[in-house]
Amino acid sequence: MSDVAAVEQFVKKYNALKQEVAKVIVGQDDVVNQILISIFSGGHALLIGVPGLAKTLMVNTIAQALGLDFKRIQFTPDLMPSDILGSEILDENRHFKFIKGPIFANIILADEINRTPPKTQSALLEAMQERAVTVSGHHYKLSLPYFVLATQNPIEQEGTYPLPEAQLDRFMFAINLDYPTFDEEVQVVKATTTDIQATVNALFSAQEIIDFQNLIRRIPVADNVIEYAVTMVSKTRPKASTASDLVKEFVDWGAGPRASQNLILAAKTHAAIHGKFSPDIENVQAVAQGILRHRIIKNYKAEAEGVTDEQIIKSLF
Repeated sequence: MSDVAAVEQFVKKYNALKQEVAKVIVGQDDVVNQILISIFSGGHALLIGVPGLAKTLMVNTIAQALGLDFKRIQFTPDLMPSDILGSEILDENRHFKFIKGPIFANIILADEINRTPPKTQSALLEAMQERAVTVSGHHYKLSLPYFVLATQNPIEQEGTYPLPEAQLDRFMFAINLDYPTFDEEVQVVKATTTDIQATVNALFSAQEIIDFQNLIRRIPVADNVIEYAVTMVSKTRPKASTASDLVKEFVDWGAGPRASQNLILAAKTHAAIHGKFSPDIENVQAVAQGILRHRIIKNYKAEAEGVTDEQIIKSLF
């Protein structure tokens, strides 16, 4: 199959996937799009939202529709790295045997990731970057496709440990979940207070997802689009000559090169789901908020004056 035909096939399967997810998830179209763009780009996503916005249900539904193995890890202050990675035990023959932890699945939901200390948070780092884990000197490859979706509650700061910048940078998207509209909430209440359960069908195989991820990487990008993405990222750095006035005044640290890579990969996927065979500047702008939001570190003046990440990112366009 040619790449052009493969993109057309991808658009059909993607739209069918969205319909399947919509059987259970009401609204939240942007959020579902960003999670799926992240998966097909081979990235990870961080969901930020108050309790009760169906974050866990959304991940579970997407995992079912993609036909992938799904594990949930509830992050708590007493969680240890071995609770995530697995540990070695002595079997009946007095040989060490490795018992795999919940990290060995295709989709990992790291629920309330900021409730556990940095030592345990960092257990995910190697898995996210290398798609492998090292336990007691042994290297274990994780099965592909591999995707970490972490959730974070923005309102409770007591008893939480902020994610280190190095870990935040490994998330392709930071996605803000908002409350549903009035009509959407009415629909949610109607759907969830009866005994009728929607059935979600698996539409993909693991190999199909890997093939589509490879297709996205093969999509060509014009030099001017790459230069636009790199320029946009360099504008987030307050010491750069291209930095916008808003960045110079309200930002301490800007985004690194991983942001430029993710902008282009996500723009390719965004173009493909809309049936385009190469991304343009509009596709880069469409994914910029989710990709740059968590990579810009504002200063105290921005907090004091209520300057939002969205305002700063819009000033870069």
